[in-house]
Amino acid sequence: MKNDLLLRTLRKEKTERTPVWFMRQAGRYLPDYRVLREKYSFFERVRNPQLAAEITVMPVKQVGIDAAILFSDILVIAQALGMDVEMQEGKGPILPAPIRSQEQISKLDPARTEEVLAYAIPTTRAVKEALENEVPLIGFCGSPWTLLCYMVEGKGSKDFAKAKQFCYEHPELASLLLDKITEASITYLNMQIKAGVDTLQIFDSWGGLLSPSDYKRFSLPYLDKMVKAIQPQVPVILFAKGCWYALAELQSTGAAALGLDWTIHPSFARQVAGASVFQGNLDPIVLLGPRHHVEKETVAMMKAFGKGNYIANLGHGVLPQTPFENAKAFVDTVKNFRA
Repeated sequence: MKNDLLLRTLRKEKTERTPVWFMRQAGRYLPDYRVLREKYSFFERVRNPQLAAEITVMPVKQVGIDAAILFSDILVIAQALGMDVEMQEGKGPILPAPIRSQEQISKLDPARTEEVLAYAIPTTRAVKEALENEVPLIGFCGSPWTLLCYMVEGKGSKDFAKAKQFCYEHPELASLLLDKITEASITYLNMQIKAGVDTLQIFDSWGGLLSPSDYKRFSLPYLDKMVKAIQPQVPVILFAKGCWYALAELQSTGAAALGLDWTIHPSFARQVAGASVFQGNLDPIVLLGPRHHVEKETVAMMKAFGKGNYIANLGHGVLPQTPFENAKAFVDTVKNFRA
């Protein structure tokens, strides 16, 4: 590996500088990606090895980040289990037949994961080959709780009220659904490992919608099971948005690193889970402002985290309307910073 800064940081080794990458960096804000988006549907891009490789490598070549993240989507797990998923421009994911009953859950089949997601192995290998050993490849999946949100709600939501209501009214069914999602997710992550990813990130994007007690019931046990199944093979990064209250519990899973959103101050994170490697946490909207502000806020973030055991990133995914120049400014500022 020509640039193994990320992997050395995950092993808590000393590095010459802080590694940097973006969540959702594969395309979105890049003009070249938008050209491909006009020509191919979303899942065509995900399933085609050449397209997925081209899109994944784009930000490495054009922005200069220290790691690539596989171009895919967390909802491929819903597809693996037997659900239809549509990506509608301007609306996001739509699941036409959301989970409402025990009968629907009984039909979900984790055993078909390798068959349904068979494209993931050649696609991941194509991405790995296209990277030419320049930087590590990050594989990923969503957390069981976050996937349940979409599978029950049927679409994106600000509060996922139907999903939470379902869990409160049918806790046994929620548990069964979470178990099936967990099983399929572990299988999928193992497929990515087999295909050559160097590390994995689990996105608990909607964990922050849960109370601390509900988080311990509906999310944490499943994350813990996933980390313990995967961590012996490759390091796992846990990103749980809005879950500042669960930092200590997330650390106890044994994950190699914890991702932080922009609402968590680094000093608080160090106080609660100081032995962890942290990742984050600039507000993605900062990148929509003037360049000098991007550089100023990035330096402030770097100083707040301090030297060592740190991966620079945003506090959530890069926004599609982000100016390319500002994304580059963020990366360059991190690269040039010395504690």
